[in-house]
Amino acid sequence: MRLIPLRPILAVSLLAGALTAASAQAQDLEAGQRSFNKCRACHQIGEGARNLVGPQLNGLIGRHSGSAEGYAYSAANKNSGLTWDEATFTDYIKDPKAKIPGTKMIFAGIKNEKEIADLIAFLKQYDKDGKKL
Repeated sequence: MRLIPLRPILAVSLLAGALTAASAQAQDLEAGQRSFNKCRACHQIGEGARNLVGPQLNGLIGRHSGSAEGYAYSAANKNSGLTWDEATFTDYIKDPKAKIPGTKMIFAGIKNEKEIADLIAFLKQYDKDGKKL
């Protein structure tokens, strides 16, 4: 009986796992892009994005609330003291008016945790200049 060396099996397993993770990541970004369609009426993202009814969302994760240049935020949003990280955005997008009472954002929210995670993955791929990371 011939034994198969463990190293090639381990390498194949790691490669398969990496490919599966990359595939799941791509699916999350696609789902996040579809979710962003709910935001598109008021927000833009990417190169050339500008403020509309809502501020452009380039570089959102890590940005302070009320700080997108050229957008007229509500006092509630400017004075909220929030920095957008994944947890804060997740809380906010579930019910914007509950997280920041007095916000101008009129949106019922997204309740599904998976959809929120996908949306965050989509948003995170854009830096402050709208370039994909």
